[in-house]
Amino acid sequence: MKTKILFFATLRDKTGTRATEVELAPGATLANLKEMLIAQFPALDAQLMQHCLAAINHEYRFDADEIPAAAEIAFFPPVSGG
Repeated sequence: MKTKILFFATLRDKTGTRATEVELAPGATLANLKEMLIAQFPALDAQLMQHCLAAINHEYRFDADEIPAAAEIAFFPPVSGG
């Protein structure tokens, strides 16, 4: 299934793109997708992706969550400040 991926802030800088599409197997989880993205974009190292927020169809989700068909997934880097 084709899935649209959006990158924000420093993730956009590291990937060199604002968005991409990937082909996922049915039953794929966010953890599976993160592994694929790390392989496709080496600048997205595992430690960084472990701390990123992910939203599936505008709802924040966890790594173990399954990705539904025709989903839009957005990744946000960790932020800090005060």
